[in-house]
Amino acid sequence: MSITTAIPMLMTANKTPTTPRRRGPAVATKQSGDRVKTSIGEHMAQPAGYRSAMKEIEPAALYRLMTWLSPSFPIGAFSYSSGIEWAVEAGDIVDAASLRDWLGAMLTDGSGLCDGVFLAYAHRAASLREDTALRDVAELAAAFVPSRERQLETSAQGRAFIEIARAAWNFEGLDRIISICGGTIVYPIAVGLVSAGHAIPLASTMHAFLHALVSNWISAGARLIPLGQTDSQRVLALLEPIVVATAQRALAATLDDLGGATFRADLASMRHETQYTRLFRS
Repeated sequence: MSITTAIPMLMTANKTPTTPRRRGPAVATKQSGDRVKTSIGEHMAQPAGYRSAMKEIEPAALYRLMTWLSPSFPIGAFSYSSGIEWAVEAGDIVDAASLRDWLGAMLTDGSGLCDGVFLAYAHRAASLREDTALRDVAELAAAFVPSRERQLETSAQGRAFIEIARAAWNFEGLDRIISICGGTIVYPIAVGLVSAGHAIPLASTMHAFLHALVSNWISAGARLIPLGQTDSQRVLALLEPIVVATAQRALAATLDDLGGATFRADLASMRHETQYTRLFRS
């Protein structure tokens, strides 16, 4: 059995034929009156005034997204590198070009896409008050991490996001939604349910979330390689079409589409746990 590299250093693809994955129905396939059919449940009533609220609060929505997903929002994102620190130590990432390739793969075939799918499902379930679907996707997202440090990264940021939302950006029903999720609320779930509670459009939330995710990865790479500010901005600019495409895929995906092929990145997150010298917590 031969192995070929599909994306340099990060992804591998096996030539052995595999059975195609079952694909579920589209996330939002049909709408009739005040009811919408989604893949997170049966036909569910759309909240009263939901659409009009989306249109009316655009300025406030932008303000809140810029605040919540800013590097200065105190969820501790700067403390984590998602395994990038080990990749730099191992020589997989050495410059702006290799950082761009690594992050592009993480977006399209790794945690970027998966977190986007989880955010979308949490947002829809919270908006439509589909409690069972929200609880199920929260549990799945908490389990869908490849290493102990990635679990720490996403759960700590999710917990901080919820705590700050309670303290400064509370809304009626937040405590109820949190209780429905039960245990650990990871970062993409937290962003999804809080943005839904504020009636912020899903598409805008998705793009802002992925931009913040990539920006934090680039910030970690800039400190580790190191890169200058101009090179960091070049990487961010080059990743723009990938962020847009990943957001579109996540919005259209079902839970059957979850999965990754960034094996090297998963190994990096595991090996970082025993790395001798570390600046980051993951």
